Amino acid sequence: MSDTARTEPGAQPDAAAPADPADQAAASGATPVADPRLLVREQGVRGYLTDFRRRVRSGELGSLPVVVSLILIAIVFQSLNGKFLSAGSLSDISVYIAGTGIMATGIVFVLLLGEIDLSVGSVAGVGAAVWAVLSVTHDVGDWTGVVLALGAGLVIGGLHGFFFAKVGVPAFVVTLAGFLGWSGLQIWLMGSEGSINTPAGSVVEDLTGFYFEDIAAAYGLAAVATAAYAGSLLWDARRRRAARLPFRPMTEIGLRTGVLAVVVFAAAYILNQSRGLPLALVLFLTVLVIADFTVRRTTFGRQVFAVGGNAEAARRAGIPVDRIRITVFAISGMLAAFGGLFIASLAGGASKNLGGDNTLMNVIAAAVIGGTSLFGGRGKIWSALLGILVIQSIEQGLNLLGKPSEIQFMITGAVLLAAVVIDSVSRRTQRTAGRT
Repeated sequence: MSDTARTEPGAQPDAAAPADPADQAAASGATPVADPRLLVREQGVRGYLTDFRRRVRSGELGSLPVVVSLILIAIVFQSLNGKFLSAGSLSDISVYIAGTGIMATGIVFVLLLGEIDLSVGSVAGVGAAVWAVLSVTHDVGDWTGVVLALGAGLVIGGLHGFFFAKVGVPAFVVTLAGFLGWSGLQIWLMGSEGSINTPAGSVVEDLTGFYFEDIAAAYGLAAVATAAYAGSLLWDARRRRAARLPFRPMTEIGLRTGVLAVVVFAAAYILNQSRGLPLALVLFLTVLVIADFTVRRTTFGRQVFAVGGNAEAARRAGIPVDRIRITVFAISGMLAAFGGLFIASLAGGASKNLGGDNTLMNVIAAAVIGGTSLFGGRGKIWSALLGILVIQSIEQGLNLLGKPSEIQFMITGAVLLAAVVIDSVSRRTQRTAGRT
């Protein structure tokens, strides 16, 4: 996947700058300026090694640290317990990551603004409570309850964004107040019983309980993902060629597509060795793809990066900063409510304490560990997937070893601190290299 950081080749430019070097060149009648980071790739393997060394020296580590971490986690836990990389264990991980990962996707949007949302856990609880009370207690219909739960999260997030953008209350304070207030609303909605069980065969139960058992489902999804990725690379190369800009050669496109194909078809094979393709994983990946397209390929996504990089410069460039901020917090609230439904599905129902405990910390940690900067303006949607894979893999491995939850908290905290340190050092290195 291509990075969305503003320092990456092919990344989305700030809204205050021209949309494409080719457009700027065409307007001035000049010859388009070649990007040296792309030209070096034409040297073949040597060029790629040169480009890799340049990235490391300038602090552009991308997803490298988290990928290395995942490999080390797999090696360590597999050596301690041979069941860690079994089909059943990996299938469980693919289901457990969905709820928190969807919530982390919303947090990535907020972090791109350079802000924070501390209310996601309580908003997840409210979303689950709204669904349970309406669809189970008042029998308004399963799908209606789900839609209203998502709508509640959207409104709550928009309200946070309004107080932040229009009133000027810091996002930290607004969402902290929301964390307390929405927790109270969640308890009030649940009433004296305190919990409402998920009905058998309901939509929410199927979120984490349904599997596509036909092996064609997993392999079909892998084929579609591979074809879509190859198509996007070819389209981008064609667009850049038409603009007389350096573009990825066919060898690179083939290599990238081949690597992705190996990964996704291997994942499909492993899932088919267990219970098949989980619906939870399909929905999580769908959210990621939609969010990634929004961030990388739309005007709204460019504006989010611009506001996160420098809000005042974005405002002077004509970007509706307040509207962007409100929209981002609304997205975060809606995805938090959606994630709350997955948590309710795993827990067997909604309760007064759903979304509590370490949910908030895991959501924020997933986004940061995956590579999204806490300082705003830099990151990618797929950070949510990588980060939650790290957290859930650690939890799964410790569970297999019979270790208590406090060990998991300490390890996750250390990993989060390491991710922030890497981000800080990376930014400092880029400033020294003149890349920020």
